[in-house]
Amino acid sequence: MGTGRRTGRRDQEATTVPDPSTAGSAPRSLAEALRTRDDAALAALLRARPDLLSPVPGDVTQLATRAGTRASVVRALDRLDRFALQTAEALAVAPDPCPYPVLESLLTGRRGSYAGEAGQDAARDALPAAVGLLRDQALVWGDDERLRLVRTARELLAPSASRPSPTGLGPTVAEATAGMSPTRIQEIVVAAGLPATHDAVSAVTALTSLFTDPERMSALLDEAPAEAHQVLGRLVWGPPYGEVTPNPTPPVRWLRDRGLLLPASARTVVLPREVALHLRGGLAHRTPEPVPPRVAADREHRPQLVDANAAGQALAALSTVEELVKSWEHTGPPVLRAGGLSVRDLKRAATTLDTTEQSAAFWIELAYAAGLLAGDGEADERYAPTPAFDGWCELPPAERWSVLAAAWLPATRTAGLVGEQDGKGRTLSALGPDLDRSAAPEVRRRVLELLAALPEGGSADPAALRARLAWERPPRGTSDLRARLAQWTLTEAEVLGVTGRGALSAFGRALLADRDPAPLLAPLLPEPVDHVLLQADLTAVAPGPLRRPLGDVLAVLADVESKGGATVYRFTPGSVRRALDAGRTAVDLHAFLAEHSRTPVPQPLSYLIDDVARRHGHLRVGAASSYVRCDDDGMLNEILADKRSAGLGLRRLAPTVLAAQAEPGALLDGLRAMGYAPAAESRTGDVLVSRAAAHRTPPRSAPVPVPDGPPLPDGTLLGAAVRAIRAGDLAATAVRKAPQAGGGSAEAQAQAPGELPRTSAAETLATVQAAALTGSAVWIGYVNADGAASQRVIAPVRVEGGFVTGYDHTADEVRTYPLHRITGVAELADDQV
Repeated sequence: MGTGRRTGRRDQEATTVPDPSTAGSAPRSLAEALRTRDDAALAALLRARPDLLSPVPGDVTQLATRAGTRASVVRALDRLDRFALQTAEALAVAPDPCPYPVLESLLTGRRGSYAGEAGQDAARDALPAAVGLLRDQALVWGDDERLRLVRTARELLAPSASRPSPTGLGPTVAEATAGMSPTRIQEIVVAAGLPATHDAVSAVTALTSLFTDPERMSALLDEAPAEAHQVLGRLVWGPPYGEVTPNPTPPVRWLRDRGLLLPASARTVVLPREVALHLRGGLAHRTPEPVPPRVAADREHRPQLVDANAAGQALAALSTVEELVKSWEHTGPPVLRAGGLSVRDLKRAATTLDTTEQSAAFWIELAYAAGLLAGDGEADERYAPTPAFDGWCELPPAERWSVLAAAWLPATRTAGLVGEQDGKGRTLSALGPDLDRSAAPEVRRRVLELLAALPEGGSADPAALRARLAWERPPRGTSDLRARLAQWTLTEAEVLGVTGRGALSAFGRALLADRDPAPLLAPLLPEPVDHVLLQADLTAVAPGPLRRPLGDVLAVLADVESKGGATVYRFTPGSVRRALDAGRTAVDLHAFLAEHSRTPVPQPLSYLIDDVARRHGHLRVGAASSYVRCDDDGMLNEILADKRSAGLGLRRLAPTVLAAQAEPGALLDGLRAMGYAPAAESRTGDVLVSRAAAHRTPPRSAPVPVPDGPPLPDGTLLGAAVRAIRAGDLAATAVRKAPQAGGGSAEAQAQAPGELPRTSAAETLATVQAAALTGSAVWIGYVNADGAASQRVIAPVRVEGGFVTGYDHTADEVRTYPLHRITGVAELADDQV
């Protein structure tokens, strides 16, 4: 709500108290300009600049002051398109205030200037919208005769010696000669062909008038040496500063003597702004860009081909994410102390997925964003699948893809940054804490919107997309993050299946429109199959995605050799032993393959299973530390004689028993590396089944995107904020009755405009009681329990027990206020509420 007297304001534009007698005249401050807006225009301002709502301003003056703060202005400038920003930059180098025709000339130039007639017409047509946008966002105020850029924006965009302007212009003649001696100024005036004046101010004015007169300026430059024109040509488009020696060359001396170059320091000269504008043909920018770059279809494909290609990529994405998360369900990688995944574990994940490290980082971040994996929270924390992963695996393929795509589109985590260094030289790791970039969702959605605007099946040139994004949000400084985000978006959308052959798919369009893409994707995905094709070369071909029980068993029994439309599995002694270790018998494996193969089981595969099963468990390993037991003492002799067993520390205890110094797990691995197929046994001599339990984290929620600044307000909040601002403004600007001669306290009579009323407790009580009897409204100052002061207009209806109850016009509701918290009261003028 409104506050008491505001002192120490930085901007006069935000603090001018409106005079009712000047209603209808041009606004004299930003606050007055905002006060004339209707509710819809105020709501539009708050929607465009949501940081102004934190907290809700108490009145229009507070809103204007907050809109002029540096942080808020910087945020607003960052969200302007290139031409709107060029318009603001032109205002920053224009006179203050600036008439609209002067601003137009800075953006269109004189006839025959660098802009050309077509460019001049385009800039002239686009300028009203650009000025309107700046006005709507409270960066510019005033009518067309007196356009004013808010002071903070002018300070940010105007040129200075330490911060060059994007226009490339330098200081004005008045600014450049501020510290120059009057005698030197008179010398410059005379050398330029002007009559001497009586003071430095009039001399600077005369010099400025010369430089802004096209005819006289052209005549002066016609006298300049050819080399002087070359010097001016190097400085005209910026930077406007140049170094000179103590004895400058004749062309430089000629320019300096006539003020066409003015000293900025002992060894530096600067091209005055007026001179540069003349040489530029009146243009503030070398290339005004009033029209956004066009994004046209670079190639066109049949929509059916695009959808089929994207559906294939979507199916591959599901397989990749499932394979990644399952590879971490037994022994996931540890979480670094600072958070994230180590480089070594990222390389292992890339090897598992048979892809690059950058691609592996994307799949890891995608699974994390979808809530399918997270840290388990243990003391020795590791990454593992979440319980949500099991539910995700049971969904139909199209719905599983919808989960991934819905997590990708709004995510702020940026996998493309993995492997780069932050500002402190630390390497950014996958799943690390510093990968959030608030611009990522906006760029991602905007890239898809530009693709959606093309004809169906059309793909765009990435360079054209980046140029359009750079126009819509010009980069500040040397940052190219938005361009990189756009490139990463195109790559990620293609591998995820949102696009196919660079064109947006039908289900990608549904995702962009916040509709469920699953119904459009489902018909394009192949149905899961319940069979494989066994081949004589010990491979099995899955002609499509396998149903879950079949796929789970086959993943243990065979190794994946290649992926694609059909997955190829290869049977090896190691993979068959893995199935036997998991508790399967040879009979089980023969029956399983016969049931699920559309081709006869090849004889080499049957021989492989029988051979591995015959040798499996022939050697038994138990815990002594560990031992090896075998009924064939010849095999034990062979093991002892093998040099590769030296590291196991074997010694014979009995004809059929060897003791080992190694642990049972290491002993099993060592014997398997030597080509044997040992089996672990329990203390009772039974074979141990080595089926590891799948590890899951406790329930975890997916990471929440990190927005840039406050969230966008909804209609309810905007409506309430506008009502509060209007009510606070009513209280702050309500006209009070003048105190009667000789009546009221000295404090009340000395009250300044905008100051909280100050009356004694007796006067306060008497005034509100009288207002309750007459049904009139009064203006009060109130301090709440937190010490915040506000101004309110209330109509008292009851005064009793130390409280006043009445209709609060500021809050638009009935409220009760303790009398001891009311600082004072004043009666309103008869024509006020």
